Amino acid sequence: MFIFANAKVIIKFEKRKVKVEKSVKPKKFLGQHFLTDLKVASDIADTVDACPDIPVLEVGPGMGVLTQYLVKKPRPVKVVEIDFESVPYLHEHFPELGDNIIEGDFLKMDLNELFDGKPFVLTGNYPYNISSQIFFKMVENRNLIPCCTGMIQKEVAERMAAGPGSKTYGVLSVLIQAWYDVEYLFTVHENVFNPPPKVKSAVIRLTRNSKESLGCDEQLFRRIVKTVFTQRRKMLRNPMKQIVGKDNAILADELFNKRPEQLSVQDYIDLTNRISLIQN
Repeated sequence: MFIFANAKVIIKFEKRKVKVEKSVKPKKFLGQHFLTDLKVASDIADTVDACPDIPVLEVGPGMGVLTQYLVKKPRPVKVVEIDFESVPYLHEHFPELGDNIIEGDFLKMDLNELFDGKPFVLTGNYPYNISSQIFFKMVENRNLIPCCTGMIQKEVAERMAAGPGSKTYGVLSVLIQAWYDVEYLFTVHENVFNPPPKVKSAVIRLTRNSKESLGCDEQLFRRIVKTVFTQRRKMLRNPMKQIVGKDNAILADELFNKRPEQLSVQDYIDLTNRISLIQN
């Protein structure tokens, strides 16, 4: 069975039988853009194979265009969906999932409860309006999520994968790359969605690195990164005054002549340790 989605109908091909029925309407307030290209859906589903032998959680399955390929894989699959129309649709078309169709808000869920505290792969055609929040939640639950794949806005994917010196390198780059290796896999054109978004999309894969700890005050690390990138065009000494005070002698160091995008993740870890010393 293959599912094609558009604004008005779903066309299901089961052998030679063609059945037309009502579809779920994409909702702008949920950031929904339903994928209609089966090849792209299959390719996204295959990205989870890089992290085998553990369950899969799909966020925002909508009408199951990606789900239909995930359920064929030899591993447990759960889906979480907030859309009140999509949930009954999924129950009707994927009865084999049963209680593994979870109605709720991923951002508010306790991820330890999903697979009894065991690790899982996170994937999905992520809602555009909360994609960054999804990845920050992933970082918070990094010990549960060794691998994350899926589709997001191309701009966000580029920011996540960017290295130091890039114009797109920023808060998202540093906070994610501190814990994950990021791969930009491929670009997806806007014409394979209903409704078509105004931007291109991209499929990414994030794989947990070997770090158990950053070796610094992680709360201060996040504060420094978020603070300096609020003034990314300024030299570091300008935004860092908010953290160390405008008259602190450390600001005379040559390091503070650099701009935020010039520092690597390790540079930010080292900076955090230096600031910790003068604050204690």
